[in-house]
Amino acid sequence: MTDLAKRVDDHVGQQIRKRRNLLGMTQEELARTLKISYQQVQKYETGANRVSAGRLFEISQRLGVEVGYFFEAAAEATPMPQEHGGKSRSTVELVRSFDEIGSPGVRSAVVGLIRELARAAPN
Repeated sequence: MTDLAKRVDDHVGQQIRKRRNLLGMTQEELARTLKISYQQVQKYETGANRVSAGRLFEISQRLGVEVGYFFEAAAEATPMPQEHGGKSRSTVELVRSFDEIGSPGVRSAVVGLIRELARAAPN
């Protein structure tokens, strides 16, 4: 899966969660109407699992929106990475390397380490 595809999947999941919350619906309630587990809804919302076109259509019906709703502002939420963007080359390299870390636990630990280093560093 490409980086762009993953960002779009994440955006679609965020839109599902946003609409569900606006309706005051729980994951369990949405799952029941779709005849799936609430864990599957959770995976869709976090982007852990991709939502098929048919399932997305079904979700749109249950949440009372057009399918296009899930892609609104996707272009802004998923900007194309720029080859030499960022504040500096080291920032770009850090972000690229961080994106390659697959383990959520390791990613979390790295974020914590960087925060502590930033707090301890003189300005």
